[in-house]
Amino acid sequence: MLLLQADAPTRPTFWGIGPVGKAAFYYLAAVAIAVFLLGSYRRVARYAEGREDPLNGLDDLPRRVVSAAGTILSNRTLRDGDVVAGLAHAFVLWGFLTLLIATTILGIDMDLYGPLTGESFFVGDFYLSYSFVVDAMGLLFVVGLGVFLYRRYAARDERLWGRHTSAEDDLFIWALFLLGVGGYLTEGVRILGQDFPAFETVSFVGWAVALALDGVGVTPATAEAAYPLVWWSHSILALAFIAALPLGKPFHMLASAANVVARDEDAGRRLPGVPADLDATNAESIDDFTWKELLDQDACTNCGRCSSACPAKAAGRPLDPRDVILDLKSYRESRDADGEAVDIVADGGTSVVDAATMESCMACMACMDACPVEIEHLDSFTRMNRQLVDQGDLDGNVQDVFQNVMQQGNTFGEPQRDRADWADDLDTEPTDAREESVEYLWYVGDYPSFDDRNGTVARSLARIFERADVDYGICYDDEVYDGNDVRRVGEEFLFVEQAATLVDTFDDCEFEKIVCTDPHAMNTFEHEYPEVDFREFADDPMMEVPEENWDGAPVFHWTQVVEDLVNEGRLGLRGDELDYTVTYHDPCHLGRYSGEYEAPRDLVRATGCELAEMPRNRSDSFCCGGGGGGLWMEFDEDPKPSEERLREALEDTAVGPAVEKFVVACPMCTTMFEDGRKTGGFEDEIEVVDVAELLVEAIEVREGGGVAAGESGTAESPADD
Repeated sequence: MLLLQADAPTRPTFWGIGPVGKAAFYYLAAVAIAVFLLGSYRRVARYAEGREDPLNGLDDLPRRVVSAAGTILSNRTLRDGDVVAGLAHAFVLWGFLTLLIATTILGIDMDLYGPLTGESFFVGDFYLSYSFVVDAMGLLFVVGLGVFLYRRYAARDERLWGRHTSAEDDLFIWALFLLGVGGYLTEGVRILGQDFPAFETVSFVGWAVALALDGVGVTPATAEAAYPLVWWSHSILALAFIAALPLGKPFHMLASAANVVARDEDAGRRLPGVPADLDATNAESIDDFTWKELLDQDACTNCGRCSSACPAKAAGRPLDPRDVILDLKSYRESRDADGEAVDIVADGGTSVVDAATMESCMACMACMDACPVEIEHLDSFTRMNRQLVDQGDLDGNVQDVFQNVMQQGNTFGEPQRDRADWADDLDTEPTDAREESVEYLWYVGDYPSFDDRNGTVARSLARIFERADVDYGICYDDEVYDGNDVRRVGEEFLFVEQAATLVDTFDDCEFEKIVCTDPHAMNTFEHEYPEVDFREFADDPMMEVPEENWDGAPVFHWTQVVEDLVNEGRLGLRGDELDYTVTYHDPCHLGRYSGEYEAPRDLVRATGCELAEMPRNRSDSFCCGGGGGGLWMEFDEDPKPSEERLREALEDTAVGPAVEKFVVACPMCTTMFEDGRKTGGFEDEIEVVDVAELLVEAIEVREGGGVAAGESGTAESPADD
């Protein structure tokens, strides 16, 4: 029997329950914990049946745990893009953890400290402090859940409702809410039944509930008689919730935390490779997915943030990132319950995911950036794209591109000897980096090399380099397509072949840094080429690969290099040369992929242009529609992503139709927006220009030379009159 101070503030934990009731509670608690542990074990065992994660999401585990704890406790990812939801979730999380810790403390006092010492620390100042903190944090818990209930049922937030929304979602949120409210009701009934002990005012919410009950006519005797029923109702709900945690949606509370621990900081930017073994499968069955991809499925909370951010879904394409992840989860659970086996992904039919859904993905990483629990959508999506390649279920235009790359080394199918023809009109021929050492090896890329519109951008950049006396060179016809987007469409082996060819070329050149016109190439050189293990493919008679893996090199987008030139005064700009009102579109591969947002903006401002930001900018930028092979496909959509983006520039920026130029910094974006300008009817309203073209115009205005017609790509300006 515990020895309590006679007049010390405290409360009896099993007041009015009795020895039999107490024994029954401990029995049910043991059952609930056993069910929880067994269910959790089965979940973990199921992940172990998945493939090994080639990127090892559990290395340096202590650091990962500490980093994840900071992310989870700060609710940083939940606040991004939705402050209200982030704060509400923080209230729920902190309140839940406080209640969990409080219950643990009470259990330690009752079941360990008390039996060992014959005393209790659950008295006096400790009890008063404990009661106040628990009431305060429990209130945050209830308020946060109230916000969620309002947004779900009163405001009917569209993103919270989807194909996978079910009664389980309702049961989960209402169970939590009833746990919070039920705790206060239990406390209020006890306080009233004990005739308002004065020290219980520290339990200010429970005290208020007791006053409310008293105000409606509930007597202390009635409260004392009703207390066991209220206590048991609350306790059984709590124990049932514990038991149910690993059995359904509540498990995301644990799975999402584990997912944050196991996250790959470079997910999406660096796709996992495939074994050189041609018998290896990609997504023939659900067990072909890695344990991390299976964990991704369980971590999904069905919040719909990825759905709201997805430009493919916004354009009406048959892709909803949330549905793809949850479709895979539902199918896995069906198969585990001996359900019928079907194809994971195929062109039509009864597959889990349709080929058209995967073809819709732009690989823009908006879904991953929006996801609060670090789901790595692109890893699973790329796995299914590789399966489509294996099966031959690919868009015909994409297959033509593959053929062009295999035969000619570029996506246009043009002869490689014509690759440097874009430079014919330059005053100075670019240095041949195969023959002379240079500071910057300029990877020009396919579109600047073979597309007339992007050729003007390449010439503009070359003139900038010449004006600043940059020591640069190009590889002429030894430059081939970098492979970034064919990899994301699923052609892994063609990507490896392109990487092998380029690495051989790089090895034959002497340079200090690589500068790229295309941020897609920049990403794959920086994050993926150094990860390719060419030695795995050395025995493949169909491949010629380097003897050694590539150690990498400093890789830059051209805007980063030119920003330094401007800051050093090497372009002679004073910042007042042009007076256009412009807006800037953040390319996905320069922004979300590579984290570069300011260099292009600094260059735009360096020309004197007034920069009006678009509502969706930086990490919230809306994809042009060209990534992930979208540039090579035809979609029946209205409006196109490029058209929607141009509309946004003219209607939703602070200056509205005063925007004269739509500024880009990616060749694919240039191509997509020039097309969207025509199909969307924007030709007379706005002009698409690359940052390099603005800079050349500003340089020539500063030097008094005007702008060569057709070379800057810009419309007539006051400076041309």
